[in-house]
Amino acid sequence: MGGGSVITLLTDFGTTDSYVAEVKGVLLTRAPGAVLVDLTHDVAPGDVRAAQVILGRTWRRFPEGTVHLCVVDPGVGTTRQAIALTAGGHRFVGPDNGLFTEMLTGCDSAVLAIPAEASPTFHGRDVFAPAAAALAAGTPLDVLGAPAASFVRASLPVPRREGNAIVGEVLLLDRFGNLITNLEGDARTAGGRVYVAGTDVGLVRRTFGDVRSGDVVAYRGSGDTVEIAVRDGSAADRLAATRGTEVRVLSA
Repeated sequence: MGGGSVITLLTDFGTTDSYVAEVKGVLLTRAPGAVLVDLTHDVAPGDVRAAQVILGRTWRRFPEGTVHLCVVDPGVGTTRQAIALTAGGHRFVGPDNGLFTEMLTGCDSAVLAIPAEASPTFHGRDVFAPAAAALAAGTPLDVLGAPAASFVRASLPVPRREGNAIVGEVLLLDRFGNLITNLEGDARTAGGRVYVAGTDVGLVRRTFGDVRSGDVVAYRGSGDTVEIAVRDGSAADRLAATRGTEVRVLSA
């Protein structure tokens, strides 16, 4: 059972402690042969929005039937729901705290029971991992629990039009200090002039090599949104940008 099934893991556990290993131990015990793929364990503690963005960039890259175990859960042990979902041919397991907002429209769901013996501080190991393993091993969703009557929703910010500008914001800072925005890298932004918190960073280019080392460059990133970088440096540091910093693109 479970041989060849793919389970991805997205957490804020880090890799210094034993938490990730404990979760993987449960998964491999209950779904032997499952392929475990780490999306990341370096989400900042409790940062549900960052987890949303990372999950949104990655889940469609995996084959249908993949189980995505996502545990960024600042409400662990409270009355928040524990849920499993099917959407877009994929399965998702984790806390109902807005992390799965993108998947909720038209999804099938199950509310997971919390076993009496589950640690109130480690549902990742004791609630979510067993459910993810069960799905990977072929257990139908409806066996895991009754459908949810409602969900917590936390939609990501949407760009707006202001005259000849499209105005968005920084959603995520990656480990290189690049600014990942919510502005689509499409015909509306191609060749436009980009401003970060009012600072002109130039036209939307193709890649880092289009500018000299140390220069700022805006480009269409690999996630198909506008990103801003400093070649061989950090745009976050250079522009003093954080999540939520305004990014404006003037039409070409």
